[in-house]
Amino acid sequence: MYPYFNPFIIPFCIGVLILFAICFIKWVKWIRHFDRLQRTLLRKNILSWKLIPAIWEMIMEVLFHRKVFKNKFLLGYMHASIALGWFLLIVVGALEATTAIEGSHPLWVPIFFRYFGKELPQFKGEMLFNHLMDLLLCFVLSGIIVAMVKRIYSKIVGMKKRAKHVLFDKFTMIVLWLIFPLRLIAESVTANRAHNGGFLTENFGKLINYIFPTVSANTFWYLETTWWLFYSLALGIFFVSLPFSRYMHILTEPFLIYFRNLGLREDNKPTGFTKFELSACSRCGICIDNCPLNKELKLPDVQSIYLLREIRYKRLKEEIANNCLMCDRCVTDCPVGLELTKIRRQTRYKKELDTSGNYKYVDTIQPFNAIGRVAYYSGCMSHLTPGIVTAMKNIFEVAGQKYWHIDTEKTICCGRPLQQQGFEQQAKELRRKNTALIRESNANLLITSCPICYQTFKKDYKLTIPVIHHTEYIDKCIKEKKINIKKQEIKVAYHDPCELGRGCGIYKAPRNVLKQTVKLLSLSNEKEKSFCCGFNLGNTAIDSEDQKKIRDAALQNLLKKNPDMIATACPMCKKAFMYGTDLQVKDVAEIINENITTL
Repeated sequence: MYPYFNPFIIPFCIGVLILFAICFIKWVKWIRHFDRLQRTLLRKNILSWKLIPAIWEMIMEVLFHRKVFKNKFLLGYMHASIALGWFLLIVVGALEATTAIEGSHPLWVPIFFRYFGKELPQFKGEMLFNHLMDLLLCFVLSGIIVAMVKRIYSKIVGMKKRAKHVLFDKFTMIVLWLIFPLRLIAESVTANRAHNGGFLTENFGKLINYIFPTVSANTFWYLETTWWLFYSLALGIFFVSLPFSRYMHILTEPFLIYFRNLGLREDNKPTGFTKFELSACSRCGICIDNCPLNKELKLPDVQSIYLLREIRYKRLKEEIANNCLMCDRCVTDCPVGLELTKIRRQTRYKKELDTSGNYKYVDTIQPFNAIGRVAYYSGCMSHLTPGIVTAMKNIFEVAGQKYWHIDTEKTICCGRPLQQQGFEQQAKELRRKNTALIRESNANLLITSCPICYQTFKKDYKLTIPVIHHTEYIDKCIKEKKINIKKQEIKVAYHDPCELGRGCGIYKAPRNVLKQTVKLLSLSNEKEKSFCCGFNLGNTAIDSEDQKKIRDAALQNLLKKNPDMIATACPMCKKAFMYGTDLQVKDVAEIINENITTL
């Protein structure tokens, strides 16, 4: 053991021990705070086959940063070069040490192999290892250079705005940046004398020797060990800082991926799983550029990256929690796949509201005997845009579909608007009554016209019957030839509602339906990249003028190809657009209803 020890390794060793001790304590604490369902899923699936896809996802996302690459190539290269490059330096370094040294060796030897291996006899593949390790070091250093440039000019990696970091994160970032240049210098100084470097370190060592001419052996020893000490110190400081900085994502994201593959998801309340999500955020800033509050209103420091940061550091302010459209654009862009909207909703949880007596009327509403019928829930906003309800009633009649209109009078809200604002108890009361009505009716299918209602019935209610949006129902009717429609020579731009598209993944059905009767235009920003109409119920912090700015940006995207009409599948979006353009704005159901024809 003695030949493989030098005091300069101490900072590195202490850093590693502290890092894993802190992380172990944190992870155990977080897992203990999983809710009952999360603990059950973890216990049942911990050693299941689900581990295999989890490992594959870890490799592709944690090391290769596949989603970042798909979004922005150079940004993906920057992240992958540092993560994958460092990982390979460790793995290849371990193989090199194992090949060169007979028997066992301390775990730190591969990290400092150029120093400890300089007195070893030549081994098979030595030159290959030397050049390969230098190549990997170049790979990492290239990523560090891109990261440095990005801090000055973020557009180089395709980002309009770079993330703002707290002082401690900036300190940790600088330490990370120093690790690999210090490794280059230390290895080059050693390679200059021992000639055990590759193409980079050997030549860089010659350059150092040229700048600093021949020194005595004693002086050289101090110079060499000093640079190795600096490298060890940088590693040690980074490891100690990592659990308290944004770089905790390096070690937390693999666990999050594993847990998600086991079926764990966010709850309405924060749990230990939420802690893993908060720490898995690298604060890359990808979620900033396409956020409507940044893109159209230039509002700083309210995006999901800052929400998660403030929650983690326990200094969240109400104005950040409430200032969000809940449009899910950040969820689409997040390369880690964090449940950002759910986490924001958790911060609004348990809002106090005196609702005593407000919902007593719901218990006076009696269920309808709907055996053999579908249940139709139009939703509050559809009642404010009655053309949609009229269209659906006629489509039901033409299709020969018996139905029960749940909220035709004495309407009960689905509860989602209250839930979005944090009034969870009140939302539960509405869900309770609606659930009882639907179950007691014995209806065999629930159809909704409002995507807001659709998402909450689909995800928050515990119904035993299928739930579909009216575009899915119309698509089914057309395919089964229950309704026939005529073709029109008009160009239509379709707007994907946030809750229907990004929220529930319904993109095909509305398009399938529209293609049967109109010429559907392809837009530059559609499907998961669709703009929010600005008039949703998620944000209570912005005023109507700001909502109009967001709406106008969405309209601009829809009007680029000069359509004859704008179509959508959400009463809220329809109402927003109607007051922003002279062009006709119609729901998919209305367009179909107007073009129904008899055989």
